[in-house]
Amino acid sequence: MAADRTFVVVGGGLAGAKAVEQLRELGFDGQLVLFAGEEHLPYERPPLSKDYLKTGEKLEDAFVHDQQWYADHDVDLRTGTRVAAIDRAAKAVVTEAGDRVEYDRLLLATGSSPRTLSLPGSTLTGVLSLRTIEDSDAIRGALRPGRRVVLIGGGWIGLEVAAAARERGAQVTVLESLELPLVRVLGPTVAQVFADLHREHDVDVRTEVTVEAIEGDGSVTGVRLASGEVVPADTVIVGIGAAPNVELAQDAGLDVDNGITCDAVGRTSDWDIFAVGDVANVEHPFLGHRVRVEHWANALNQPQIVAPAMLDEDGPEPELPYFYTDQYDLGMEYTGLADPSDEVVVRGELASREFIAFWTRDGRVIAGMNVNIWDVTEPIKALIRTRAAIDPARLANPSVPLEDLA
Repeated sequence: MAADRTFVVVGGGLAGAKAVEQLRELGFDGQLVLFAGEEHLPYERPPLSKDYLKTGEKLEDAFVHDQQWYADHDVDLRTGTRVAAIDRAAKAVVTEAGDRVEYDRLLLATGSSPRTLSLPGSTLTGVLSLRTIEDSDAIRGALRPGRRVVLIGGGWIGLEVAAAARERGAQVTVLESLELPLVRVLGPTVAQVFADLHREHDVDVRTEVTVEAIEGDGSVTGVRLASGEVVPADTVIVGIGAAPNVELAQDAGLDVDNGITCDAVGRTSDWDIFAVGDVANVEHPFLGHRVRVEHWANALNQPQIVAPAMLDEDGPEPELPYFYTDQYDLGMEYTGLADPSDEVVVRGELASREFIAFWTRDGRVIAGMNVNIWDVTEPIKALIRTRAAIDPARLANPSVPLEDLA
C-alpha cells in the first residue's frame, strides 16, 4: 500500500501510538515516523494520577508498546525529539534541531498542557502540576504522612490526586472557586456526591474561594486567599484544567478554535494534515457539533477513525465520549456529553454511592454515569443513541432493566 509514501505523526502519547498501530494494521507499508517529545516510549496518562501515583510501581504497564514493537513494525520512533515547525508548502516538519522530514500525510497528536497560575509565588519550589511521568514522581515524593498538600482546583485530576494524597497519609486541602468541585461537569446534584466523599475522608474541601497568592521564601509555605487567610502548605498542586497544544498548527496557519478544528474523520483545514486526541476539536455526527475530549478513551478510540481517513478509506462511527475515575472506594464511568443544567434522574441512592445518574433533555437521555455499578456502559450507550423519550419514573426504577427502557 503505497510503500513510497511517508506518514509523520507528531506526539508521543496514547493517541499517537495507537495511530501508528492502526496504520500498520490497515496495511500501510510506507515510511512511518513518530516524534515523541519526551524521552520515554509513548505512554498512557491515567496511571499518573491513579495507581502509579500511589505506588510508583508497574510503570511499564503505562507504555502503549515496548521498544521491540516499534522495531518489529518498522516505526521510526524518535523520542526526545520535538517538532518546531510545519512547512506546509514543502510538506515537511522541522525539528528543534533543524532536521527536516517530508511527509505525504501528517497527523498532529500534540495533546494538551496543564494550565498555569499567573499569581505571585506560582514559581516557588513545591508548586507542582501533573502531566508527565516526572510530574507524577515529584508529586508522589510530596505525598507523605503529615505533609500539608493543597490542591488548587477541584476537577478530576485534582480530586484523584487528593484521594491518592489521603491514602498516603498527607493532610489535604482542596480549594475550589465554584460552589462545588466538578459542578461545571456534573451539575450540583451529582457533584455533591464527590464533595461529600472527600470530606468523609478528612479532606478540607473549601468552595467559592479565590486564591490571591502562593507564599513562601524559595519554597512554598502557604496559599493566601482573598479573605486574607493563609492555608499552610508544604506542597501546592495546581489542577485548573488543560489547554490544547495548538502552537504548531496555529503557526502553520491551520484553523484553530479550542483545539485544532477538524471534520468528523480528523482532517484539518489542510487536506493532508489530520489531528487526533486531546488537541483535536472534531465534528461528532451523533452529537451534531464539534467536541474536544481530553480523556483516555478518546485517545484510544479516535485513531480507529483517523487512520483509515489518512489512507482515504472509511472507518467506524465515532464512539460517544467516555471517561472514568477511581477515588477511594468509588469507581465510576461516564458516557455521553451533558450540560450541567440538564435534568438529572437517579436510579439508586446517592448517599450509598451505588447508583446510576442519567442526564436528560426533553425526556431523552443525554449522558449516564454509573457509580459502583458495573457492566452497564453498553445499555447506557444504547439509551443515548435511541434518542427516545423515556418516562423518568421508569428510568429511576431499578426493577426495570436498562435494556427494556428504550
